[in-house]
Amino acid sequence: MNPPLALAPLDRTTATEPLDHADIVLQTLLSRQSHWPLTSPGPDDEALASIFDAALRAPDHWNLRPWRFVVVRGEARVALGEVLVDLACARLPGEPRAAHAHRGRKAQAAPVIIALGAAIDEGSTVPEVEQLLSVGAATMNMLNAIHALGYGGFWATGPDSYDTAMHAALGFQSSERLLGFLFVGTPQSKQCAAARPERSAHVREWTSPSSDQSAAN
Repeated sequence: MNPPLALAPLDRTTATEPLDHADIVLQTLLSRQSHWPLTSPGPDDEALASIFDAALRAPDHWNLRPWRFVVVRGEARVALGEVLVDLACARLPGEPRAAHAHRGRKAQAAPVIIALGAAIDEGSTVPEVEQLLSVGAATMNMLNAIHALGYGGFWATGPDSYDTAMHAALGFQSSERLLGFLFVGTPQSKQCAAARPERSAHVREWTSPSSDQSAAN
């Protein structure tokens, strides 16, 4: 087993000199975390344009552009809430519709909801997983842009994301896949900084094949 990569911790919080552009960008990335619940205001059209422009800078093997995003806001969230209740009723047909009212309220949990879609090109030599990863990278770009603009974001998945009825309700094509939702708005209260894992538990430096691999050969 190769040892963890030894890197000194990055800490510029006590710097006495003004932060330069790179410092500001890094501190923005390092301070991002998920926020829930979210309230108004949400990003306006100009802010959303910047958020989506950031998404479209994600790595993309062979320029397949697999990104498909659907924005739900305003009164459209009421309609989305009804879809969520419909899905819950279909999964548990023995329960009254009123028992699933809380599912509909989920669509009111943020002023802006972005459905995350991936258009898979099955005829491409680019593996499907790489196309999905590109959408994941685009989503992370959006989360960083949301944070940089002063808003909060939350990436949610679950059974509703993978239900074919939700897929159809949002107008996704048969070649497209729904990967979840971004809830976007203003955090209701200031959260404590999220605890981060130790870098050494996730990063190591490779120098040569392991002894086990060499023995196998």
